[in-house]
Amino acid sequence: MSDIFTTLASSVRRDILSMLKERDMTAGEISDKLTVTKPTLSGHLNILKSADLVVTERQGTTITYSLNTTVVDELLANLVGLLSSKDEKE
Repeated sequence: MSDIFTTLASSVRRDILSMLKERDMTAGEISDKLTVTKPTLSGHLNILKSADLVVTERQGTTITYSLNTTVVDELLANLVGLLSSKDEKE
């Protein structure tokens, strides 16, 4: 889980996840909305994919990125659990 927090430490990666929350997108569509170079974007997408926060689907030469809602739901459940545990101790 600490890997996911490290992954989420980047505002660019959080912006990508926010965009993917709205709809699936290609790297080109994501790139059009961000002010990062294509190699930098590729690195961010690889980190998100390694953390299982995004999944990809290839159609020919086009890769479409989607939010992995299963992992995001699990992350949110863990966060809620952490916060409620803290509240119960106080």
